[in-house]
Amino acid sequence: MNPTLNKSDFEDLTTSLRDLAYSYLEKYNPSKQQLKIFLLKKYLTKIKGNKTKKEVTVIIDEIILSLEKNKIISDELYSDSKARMFLKRGYSLNKINQSLRNKGIDSEYIKRSIDKIKDNHIEPDFVSALKLCKRRRIGPLRPQANRELFYKKDIGILARGGFSYELSKRVLELEIEEFNKLMKII
Repeated sequence: MNPTLNKSDFEDLTTSLRDLAYSYLEKYNPSKQQLKIFLLKKYLTKIKGNKTKKEVTVIIDEIILSLEKNKIISDELYSDSKARMFLKRGYSLNKINQSLRNKGIDSEYIKRSIDKIKDNHIEPDFVSALKLCKRRRIGPLRPQANRELFYKKDIGILARGGFSYELSKRVLELEIEEFNKLMKII
């Protein structure tokens, strides 16, 4: 077995994985976990080398560590930006928390991001519930005759959005004039 041959294979693999990471980072703003999964899938499907999964994982971890050291990728910034974006879309704090956990973000960063939202916004869940109602045209935006018929369906939509029953009930009981005033404030 020629050790120089193995070294060149190792360097080629590292270089190709690093290039894949840079091209992925140009297009997307991933978390560390998403980047790791992407690189591992690319290795298994496209590169198909003779390294074990464990060896490739070590190489990928080194690449991610160097990217993090150079501040090219950061889970803390990713968590903050995604939390703000989810809030603008009308996600509840519970759904933001769960979405960030699914992306592989550390719970410490998630807690900080949610605390920042709570500090900067007055009742973020209520505002998000209003935005969801507007986007889905439910609750106060339904015609008065249909509101009682669709009450359970609207509660279900808000519950799947991560909102509590009390908050959902409060939002659905708003009149259209009051809802429009609140939406102008937001």
